[in-house]
Parts: sequence; C-alpha cells; structure tokens
Amino acid sequence: QVRLVESGGGLVQAGGSLTLSCAASGYPFSKYAMGWFRQAPGKERTFVAAITMNGVMTVYADSVEGRFTVSRDYAKNTMYLQMNSLKVDDTAVYYCARGQYGRTQSHYTDWGQGTQVTVSS
Repeated sequence: QVRLVESGGGLVQAGGSLTLSCAASGYPFSKYAMGWFRQAPGKERTFVAAITMNGVMTVYADSVEGRFTVSRDYAKNTMYLQMNSLKVDDTAVYYCARGQYGRTQSHYTDWGQGTQVTVSS
C-alpha cells in the first residue's frame, strides 16, 4: 500500500533553515509527481511546492518562491523540501502528497500524516 512519511519538522528561529523529508513506499516512486502543502492553525491547507515525476520541473507558491527548494532522490524514494529564510508565517503542519503535477489538492490522491514546523520570532 502507498505510504508517505514526513520528517524533519521542528522549532526554528526566524531566518533559520529546515529540511523536510517525505519517504515514499508501496508504489513506483518515479511514476508520480509529488507535492508539499501546509496548514496553519485555523486555516485551510494550501499549496507550497510540487515536482514532476522526472524531477525536471518544479513550481512554488509565491509566498515561498526563492526561499524553498523541492527535490527528490530516486535511490532513496524520498522527496525533500529545503526551507531557508524561514518566517513566522511559515509555521504550519507540512504534508507531502503523491499524484499529478499541479498546485491544487485535487491533483493529489495520497497524503502523509504531516510534520509540524514552528518558526519563532
């Protein structure tokens, strides 16, 4: 069965960096696009970044463009989100997802359980 497990979240000061990982299993990793979404307290889940199945194309939310980088390692069946220059507004639960390349949740069919990222001022 498909399994997506996020890790790497934690508490960091504003301006700091974190790298999230999403370990995928139960399906051919290279056959699906992957995405990152986040949900802040009291808000809806929103798009952060996505990467195509071959890793050639990426897309980012305007709010993270230039600060976050999504990548994937086919040998490890893992997707990453490198987050730099973190802001308090980046505080959220971060989710990875498997599906079709796109910015909306409807593009994705399977989700991880999420990892908490807290940015302090």
